Amino acid sequence: MPVIHINSLSDPGVEIFSSLTEAQLCDKRLVAEELFIAESGKVIDVALDAGYEPFAMLTEEKHLTGIAARAVQRVGDIPIYVGSHDLLKQLTGFPMIRCVLCAMRRPKLPSVEEVLRNARLVVVIDSVANTTNIGAIFRSAAALGVDAVLLTRTTCDPLNRRAVRVSMGTVFQVPWTWLDAPVDSLHEYGFRTAAMALTDQSITLDDPSLKNIDRLALIMGTEGDGLPLETISEADYVVRIPMKNNVDSLNVAAAAAVAFWELRRR
Repeated sequence: MPVIHINSLSDPGVEIFSSLTEAQLCDKRLVAEELFIAESGKVIDVALDAGYEPFAMLTEEKHLTGIAARAVQRVGDIPIYVGSHDLLKQLTGFPMIRCVLCAMRRPKLPSVEEVLRNARLVVVIDSVANTTNIGAIFRSAAALGVDAVLLTRTTCDPLNRRAVRVSMGTVFQVPWTWLDAPVDSLHEYGFRTAAMALTDQSITLDDPSLKNIDRLALIMGTEGDGLPLETISEADYVVRIPMKNNVDSLNVAAAAAVAFWELRRR
């Protein structure tokens, strides 16, 4: 466990962390190295339990034997960079209360077929760019029994640092991959599709017809523009959450949690 004391955020090796701030999450060099950042000891533990490979760590020296001790013991023979509180405070987006950052290697993602093989309830996330929403959707999916998550390429990366943090590491637990084919291609895997949208033809989420579907893919879109009209028209069902007080919609993460609860396998 090589512990490397740093005096500057420009020291060799530290750029892995200093260039992966909230404002620079698409750094091309880091993408090329296929790295992402796991933040906090608990999230790092979940990633390690799921088989993710650590690459380097950054923390304060006092935490090596304190609240980061378990993570330090588990990551093996990787560089562990340590610096003063004042130095790390300069790192934009570094929440000191979480104490430890770990750069980890991205795994090879499974195919859509592999993700869906044993799944019965899945969610398709279409063009949701807000990282907080993505993290919250994954957390609800893990908690409420969604078997897998598929994402269109216009959706933000689930391994984005903020998404990972908000998910509390559940992005490492729920199977997921990118969906490059049209959503109606899920019919080939035996799925019926249900688009969450407000239309005159929509049925309510508690409609009995949704309870008897053996394999269901729930399609969620951005709360601003919603789902594309083509996606809605090609879905087997269009579904809305019944609401009161003239509220027409919920935040996409909140709507996902409600839908997952209602459609969970009892």
